[in-house]
Amino acid sequence: MASNTTEIAREFVNSFPLFRVYKDGRIERLRETETVPPSNDPQTGVQSKDTIVSPESSLSARLFLPKITDPTAKIPLVIYIHGGAFCIESPFSPLYHNYLTSLVNKANVIAVAIQYRKAPEYPLPIAYDDAWTAIKWVASHANRDGPEPWLNDHADFERVFFAGDSAGANIAHNMTMKAGADGLIGVKLVGMLLMNPFFRNNEPDELIEYIFPSSSGCNDPRMNPASAIKELAGLACSRVLVCVSEKDFLKDRGVTYYEAVRKSGWDGVIDIVETPGEKHVFYLFDPSSQKAMDLMDQVSSFLNR
Repeated sequence: MASNTTEIAREFVNSFPLFRVYKDGRIERLRETETVPPSNDPQTGVQSKDTIVSPESSLSARLFLPKITDPTAKIPLVIYIHGGAFCIESPFSPLYHNYLTSLVNKANVIAVAIQYRKAPEYPLPIAYDDAWTAIKWVASHANRDGPEPWLNDHADFERVFFAGDSAGANIAHNMTMKAGADGLIGVKLVGMLLMNPFFRNNEPDELIEYIFPSSSGCNDPRMNPASAIKELAGLACSRVLVCVSEKDFLKDRGVTYYEAVRKSGWDGVIDIVETPGEKHVFYLFDPSSQKAMDLMDQVSSFLNR
């Protein structure tokens, strides 16, 4: 009989390999996240740099600044939360570094891509707590006296957006709800951008049940906001854009979210955009495709409306 050190208790491969858990409690990650350093992009003039957000939890963020033509101008601020099933990826990976460089260049915004601790080693709701810590760190610059000069000098705290894709979109939604409940001093949260968002439906979800043991189940509003429609009236922003892809296995959940917000009594404006013929987060993997560029145009327009 195999010893507990080699005997597998659980394995999570889902759409792609994530991790396996051995009977002795050891976790083996099946997919490593590549990282790239911050840079000055010669093609766009976008600069990026990393900064510590929370020394206690060793969390950082990557800031992206577009080419500045007017040093006195204040530009919209996007706080971006990456996806990866709450388990993988990073604001420092090539996928997100390249996407945010392009977004910042196209939309002429400043972006803060935040880091959060990953499941299963750090089960949910730790990712929510980490994201809120990072958001409060960003908000600490609203009086122009925070630790990060790019935010002090260039960010318009009257035009702030929360954004994310997949699991990151789920976190962005929850942060927008928390901003509505708890407030965010000095910040006007104008909009929320949800790219191919992950939400639960009424079906079992083995991964979420494992990495979020304290969740109340498939109707937990943090995972399935449509199960608590009236609560959605508490969204702290005035505009929402939901982007779904026709062949994405999560498409219907994004549509359900859109419909739930419309029925909630929330007094903002929500729009939905569907990209035909494409799968989950296609624009990250094929950013030079015409459909990805079209979606980038729509996102840029939303951030500058």
